[in-house]
Amino acid sequence: MRGRSGTAGSLRVHAIAGTHVVLLGVDLPKARTKGLLGFAIERWDPTEQERYWLRGMKVFKETSTGIPPGTSVSLREHPVQSFLWGDYTAKPGRQYEYRVVGLYGKPKNLVIRHDVTVAVTTERVDEGTHAVHFNRGVAGSQAYAQRFGRAPRPGDRSDSVYDWLSRGLEEALIAFIESATGPGFALRGAVYEFAYPRVLEALAKAAARGVDLRIVYDRRGKASTDPDSPRVWQQSEPQITAAGLTPYMIPRTTNSAIAHNKFFVLLHDDVPQRVWTGSTNITWGGLFGQSNVGHLVRDPAVATQYFDYWQRLAVDPAYNRLRPADTDATPTPATPPPAGIAPIFSPRTNLDLIDWYAGEAAKAKKSFFMTAAFGLHDKIAGAIAPESDVMRYLVLERAPGDDEVTFETDHDVKVAVGSFLRTAILDRWVREQLTGLNPRVRYSHTKFMLIDPLGDTPLVISGSGNFSNPSVNENDENMLVIQGDQRVADIYLGEFMRIFNHYYFRYLVQKLRGADDAAATAYLTPDDSWVDRYFDKTTPSYRQRLLFR
Repeated sequence: MRGRSGTAGSLRVHAIAGTHVVLLGVDLPKARTKGLLGFAIERWDPTEQERYWLRGMKVFKETSTGIPPGTSVSLREHPVQSFLWGDYTAKPGRQYEYRVVGLYGKPKNLVIRHDVTVAVTTERVDEGTHAVHFNRGVAGSQAYAQRFGRAPRPGDRSDSVYDWLSRGLEEALIAFIESATGPGFALRGAVYEFAYPRVLEALAKAAARGVDLRIVYDRRGKASTDPDSPRVWQQSEPQITAAGLTPYMIPRTTNSAIAHNKFFVLLHDDVPQRVWTGSTNITWGGLFGQSNVGHLVRDPAVATQYFDYWQRLAVDPAYNRLRPADTDATPTPATPPPAGIAPIFSPRTNLDLIDWYAGEAAKAKKSFFMTAAFGLHDKIAGAIAPESDVMRYLVLERAPGDDEVTFETDHDVKVAVGSFLRTAILDRWVREQLTGLNPRVRYSHTKFMLIDPLGDTPLVISGSGNFSNPSVNENDENMLVIQGDQRVADIYLGEFMRIFNHYYFRYLVQKLRGADDAAATAYLTPDDSWVDRYFDKTTPSYRQRLLFR
């Protein structure tokens, strides 16, 4: 949901509410920023009957004495020095009012000028056609360090750490399985990493109550003799056996480079009803460690397409059968794609889909957002590299290599790379740690692309594929193309910006480590000079202000 405030002294606020995130874009003319030290935000929650100033981490050096490391501070005393702020503590399906004020004067004597309020209702996680579940995905955070200060206990789901990390993702997947209540229901799955006991146990219980269960799983290649690099199925099969699921499993062995799907189709009386898909592998690390999404679609037509795809996979076909069948069943979308939901299945006969991704990226009118766990395809990088007025954001698992586009000199591309604070910083941020659940992809495992999400006809592309040649031409993969759904776009955009801003700061700290301007990442500016970059047309901050206002 989106909302706009009235105007007070030329101050205006644009709110974009997802499920757990509310983004606030602030607009104030340059002439009104003389002496501006930042913005403070007060939130009114009618449900909880709570009114309070939101909190941040950056402080004025002049007034920071005595604040313990890792402690958040009131924005009324240490304001936001940005024209975009995200409230990441919102709850789904809630009405909120945000009061935004401009603070002027000196750090020790902040005076309110301009005062506006915007009302907004956050989206429900599960409503109508789509249910979109993002896990927390940021174990390396100050919130985690303050709340827990330790790694989760391995294999102990009773540890409350997992509840916080899941943020409802694991619970939603199990609830989806449990919605198949008995005879007359069927579940058809296609999985890659498949070793998390509670989900496997939920599937075994479904079979025991009479649900018709069949699951295709990756079992390609001979067993690895390297204990540090086992095959996926070598990790899955002991858990499959322990859960008693072996009779319901169908091995995928023929020609598939990776049987990389993560989806389940629910059928009732032989009719497909809904599908659970997304980026989440059925593992401890997939559900609780790296950033992931589970996306449920209640659309019998879409579920039928997934079921037909599952039937093609279940006979363990070779490339020469599966590629043309997938391409015929889900051709490369039109440009622009029609409104609604269209799945895309792989492997395919050609790489036209990569060209389509790059073409849609290049056609973005105002903004483009993308997560890429395994690097950015050259064609997509080439599509967003040229200078333009379009603001583009990337979340990457690793920094670009020497032979890849880095976007270091591009004024309209902002890149955040997975990182965490390995040491304390200027007595403000405490050391962070990861869960240890993800030896390979430690930070961001989502695979989605947003094109003009703030427009009237946003495009959301999300699923299991990594926007790579193998994901299109070799792997078993599935993607959803969702055109024109503002609710879905707002949810994905909020979660993207939550992850982006989290990693952007930490990546910047790493890049500036040991540099003279590293301190600039820790303290607020005690005058209005911080404003300049938001009105300098050569900076991404200027484009960002225009985009979200």
